[in-house]
Parts: sequence; C-alpha cells; structure tokens
Amino acid sequence: MLLVDDLMCAARLDGVTVTIGGVRVLHPLDLRVRRGVLTMISGPNGAGKTTLLETLAGVRRPTAGTVDRAGVAAFVPQRTAIPDTLPLTVGEVAAMGTWGRRGRAAPRALSRSARRTAIERALGALDLAALRRTPFAALSGGQRQRALLAQALARRADLVLLDEPTTGLDDESATRIERAMDAELARGATVVCVSHDAALRARAHDTVRIEDGRILRAAL
Repeated sequence: MLLVDDLMCAARLDGVTVTIGGVRVLHPLDLRVRRGVLTMISGPNGAGKTTLLETLAGVRRPTAGTVDRAGVAAFVPQRTAIPDTLPLTVGEVAAMGTWGRRGRAAPRALSRSARRTAIERALGALDLAALRRTPFAALSGGQRQRALLAQALARRADLVLLDEPTTGLDDESATRIERAMDAELARGATVVCVSHDAALRARAHDTVRIEDGRILRAAL
C-alpha cells in the first residue's frame, strides 16, 4: 500500500481489481492520490492506465476492492474515444460538466447563474467562446480535446482525470491545455494525468508507473 495520510488523499484505492470481458486488466492494487498536486500515470500501451483513470473517476466499477474519492470528480477521455457524430455543440459539451451538480443532494450544487458563469469561464480559458455554437463534429482534433476539457473545467471538480490530453495536438492547443491544468491546480484541484509526453510528465509532483495492470513504482 502507498502510505499517504488519508487527510491528504483526494482518492484512495484498496485492493482494487478490474476484469473486463473475462480478462483481468487491473490486478489487486493499492493507491493513494495526494490532494492538490499533479500525479502522472505512465506505462506502455495496454498496461491498464485508462482503466485505472476510469476506476478513479467512478465511471468503471471495480470487480473487487474499494475506491474512495473526496469530492467531485471529472474524467476527460481522449478525443478519439468520442464518436465523430456526437450531436452536440461546443457549448453543450461544456455545459454537460454542470450536470449532476443540481439540487440539494448534489455536492456544492450550482445555481443557474453559477452554472452559466462556470461554462463561460471554461470556454474562455480554452479559447472556445467564439465556437460555442459550432457542432463538436466540425472541430479539429485540438479543438475537440479542448472542448472535452472545458466540460471538466465547468464542473469545478475536486479531482480532474485526463487521458492523454495533449497527444497529437498542435502546439497552441497543447499549451492551452497545459495552462488550464495549471489553473486547476492553482485553485486547489487535484489533477491525475496519463501521458507519454515527456515534457508534461516532467511537470508532475507525483508519478505512478503501471505495467500489466500492476503498479511497479510510485514516487509520492
């Protein structure tokens, strides 16, 4: 088990196993994600990195073990994981980040004006305000990835999980995304990122290496 004081944890995995289609993708593992820092997850293709992110985010349930998160999570997939025919505009994609943040049961529920402000700030931060009515399908690859990140920014999440956010992007889009990550950290969010980008990985406070569904090394 990676020993980090639980009060310092944004997320905690204990004995987590994930099996997909009869294949064990994550073997029993323990992990602590420190609050308020950038944690990078590295490893070869097929190592289980995306599955680990999905499990941390709560979009995939573990086969065994427990996952605990402190606060609201936002998962940003690779743009290639989203169908080209997604029938939404850029503004609608960003607005989805505020879903589930309404009503008394929602943690830190946002008012209508607060949701509108969060959406506008997210679009502005990623230079997408002028494209708010543009169909997602009409965007370039870099613009699509920025739109997906805008959804996470609008959510004002405590835990932001990014899957290869800058891979294959132009320099402008990659820089915008890196600045948005810095801004999330500056406001106190925790960011966990999967990336093969050496420059991006060099910015990490903590690093986790995963291979064949097992954590081989962690520097926290």
